[in-house]
Amino acid sequence: MNKYVAFLRAINVAGHAKVKMNDLKQAFIAAGCKDVRTVIQSGNVIFDAPERDTESRIQEIQNKLCELLGTQAAVMYRTLREIEDIVKTASFKNIETDSDTKLYVAFLSRKPRNKPTLPLLLPKEALEAVQMKSLEVFIVSRKKKNGGYGFPNNFIEKEFGVPATTRNLSTLTKIAALSSG
Repeated sequence: MNKYVAFLRAINVAGHAKVKMNDLKQAFIAAGCKDVRTVIQSGNVIFDAPERDTESRIQEIQNKLCELLGTQAAVMYRTLREIEDIVKTASFKNIETDSDTKLYVAFLSRKPRNKPTLPLLLPKEALEAVQMKSLEVFIVSRKKKNGGYGFPNNFIEKEFGVPATTRNLSTLTKIAALSSG
């Protein structure tokens, strides 16, 4: 058995695609996954699946999610080991941060159509994509003049030309700690 993390795109965000975490957990169990756990309300699911059967298990998960949500779900899958590596080697070490800074990782669904030169800035939204490793983009978000933060996922999808889902580094740290504990 391998341990995986599924990141669902655009559920429980601003009233969009509302789903209860217990229903989400049950969909993964119905797809044959073991030791299923959800983390916070934004569609993070930790689960075990046989290594030899990963592709068919993912297809079954997609089928169950479609039944649950009434539409095809965009899900980015990573192994727990990949998440642990991302947390350990997060490319934010040379970034000056303070209480007005948030650090994010965007998970791309596939190899990007566009490969912009990094760092990539979106000053209006106070966002900076600082590095890309594999299918992950590391993003710094600073508080804007109006007191809010930019939306890194829209920025990344537009610039890289593929669907993505974005998580705060603190969420990924929590997932890695829960999974290994």
